[in-house]
Amino acid sequence: MADNGAENRAENKTVIEADVVIVGGGMVGISLAAALSQGGMEVAVVELAEPAAFDPGQPHDLRVSALSPASQGFLDAIGAWQRLRGMRLCPYRRMRVWDRAGTGNTLFDAADIGEPVLGHIAENRLIQRAIWEQVQADKRVQLLLGAAPIALETAEDALCLDLKDGRSIRAGLLVGADGARSWVRRQAMIGETSWDYDQHALVLSVTTEYPQQDITWQRFTESGPQAFLPLNGAHGSLVWYHRPDEVARLKALDEAALLDALYRSFPPELGRIERIETRGSFAIRRMHAHDYSAPRIVLAGDAAHTIHPLAGQGVNLGFMDAAALTETLLAAAERGEDLGSLRVLRRYERARKGDNHLVQSVMEAFHRGFMPQNLPLRLLRNVGLTLVERTGPIKRQIERLAVGRRGELPLLSRGR
Repeated sequence: MADNGAENRAENKTVIEADVVIVGGGMVGISLAAALSQGGMEVAVVELAEPAAFDPGQPHDLRVSALSPASQGFLDAIGAWQRLRGMRLCPYRRMRVWDRAGTGNTLFDAADIGEPVLGHIAENRLIQRAIWEQVQADKRVQLLLGAAPIALETAEDALCLDLKDGRSIRAGLLVGADGARSWVRRQAMIGETSWDYDQHALVLSVTTEYPQQDITWQRFTESGPQAFLPLNGAHGSLVWYHRPDEVARLKALDEAALLDALYRSFPPELGRIERIETRGSFAIRRMHAHDYSAPRIVLAGDAAHTIHPLAGQGVNLGFMDAAALTETLLAAAERGEDLGSLRVLRRYERARKGDNHLVQSVMEAFHRGFMPQNLPLRLLRNVGLTLVERTGPIKRQIERLAVGRRGELPLLSRGR
């Protein structure tokens, strides 16, 4: 017997049409939506909640990112950089890396290569919020809030994504920008290689005795790295990598005891911490998808790759994914190609997968090279840091790579 109720529900279902549907409205997903819409495409974004509005009196968020000039160029191209500057972010001009147990010590300075800054530190929510505000007034972007995807059906010429609230989206391409445990990646049956590290990260938002700082630093110790990232004014973000049990113990301390632990364990370069505003911790995991694409499905950002956060490159890689995917899709649309075809999507995959894997491997080498039991690598690492500091051309080349402007989107002017 036919289920007339099911037929009626299907007939009454709200179907939304788009060129591209993006699951995940975080920093990478919403930036991709902005870039594609400015290239003339109709985009639907599925996200559970809108990022909270900015209030200057709010304490700083725990999750922050070091934005490279390449990422700044991308955010500027989609119209979000000026919005972010109107909130709060901190430029850094110098970056110091050294080893507590050895002689390795190097300082990178933007002035060495004629650049004004090496990058900017910004809170993840504010980056997302700045882009979100940019697309809210864009008629080509539909923001579908409050519902998660529950079913996906692909066909030869399109796909249909069903949401839990009864809405459906019909589009030519589905982008998974929904994080490391991506629902989209599972639906596409794309495998992954992943592992958890033997460290967790304790993250603290603090008020320091120093006024505005322009240096970010990272010191490697026997138990793991310790890092300082400057925020606006007399504020900063501290990251303390340690064994999971020790991070849990430190996180549970009262403020006086935790301040004492910072004083005893961190280098004198930190100065006195006046107050701990917020604290949190997270596990560290590496993941790389075996493929970035399947018929009518493509992955970007953390859905495709996650890395050790030593150098804060995760969001920069994600923005470069968004930039490369935008250029690939806009060029394909100009040629009249099917956006969801593997022929098109693998161009993007070839452009990004090798670069992402290289950065993952470099971060893995840093992690293993600084492990306390790895004495040969520690000695080699110290020699390497010393050579970088003393060899001007090598040092300047690393600085140029750090500020490389690969995030420009020359195709964004098309379709406006």
